[in-house]
Amino acid sequence: MTAETLTVLDLQALRYRWPGASADTLALDSLRLAPGDKVFLRGPSGCGKSTLLSLAAGVLLPQAGQVRLLGQDWAGLRSGGRDRWRADHLGYIFQQFNLLPYLSVLDNVRLPLRFSRRRATRAAASGADSAEMLLERSGLPASLWRQPAGTLSVGQQQRVAAARALIGAPELVVADEPTSALDEDLREAFMALLLDRCAAERSALLFVSHDLRLAARFDRVIDLPSLNRAAPKHPNAEVSR
Repeated sequence: MTAETLTVLDLQALRYRWPGASADTLALDSLRLAPGDKVFLRGPSGCGKSTLLSLAAGVLLPQAGQVRLLGQDWAGLRSGGRDRWRADHLGYIFQQFNLLPYLSVLDNVRLPLRFSRRRATRAAASGADSAEMLLERSGLPASLWRQPAGTLSVGQQQRVAAARALIGAPELVVADEPTSALDEDLREAFMALLLDRCAAERSALLFVSHDLRLAARFDRVIDLPSLNRAAPKHPNAEVSR
């Protein structure tokens, strides 16, 4: 196998500036994630963490440099092609969840399977109902599974969003502050589910959080302001474990 086939996410010479801004938001030389990598991304509010996740997911495109998912440069695809590539290979836990409030919990979790035959095939290969398994492991009671997602609490919706991102074993899981609405017990159950499923499927995980108590569970901890040439420098840009 070539080095490229062993790379899930590859950012090279990346530069991004928001429209109307006087300076770059992000300027990164290199960031790579291999299958099974678990990377914890930290930094203060406003330092560009969510922007970096959007670039990694092909939601935003850089003004310079390359962002590749499984060797495919996002900039080399039209909008529809990016949507299809994302649906097949990436699970995203949004900070605002982005659930469809009128759909049931189960239908929200299964939504990626409607847009990706590849993930639907992988989910079916388990021989069990992947959506129900993920919800059960997240600690969400079965009595809620057929309720509209909009009737759930914020913490419950956060767990539904995680199950939706994990279903069908995407090669990359991106998580933006996924434990912010969970108490300690639910946070522990959530992290066990997320890390166990990523390990089982060899999914790379790019995880943003302000909760530094979680950092010890990750292979690498990256301080974004230290890595970002557009920001003031800090020591210890990356700590490997």
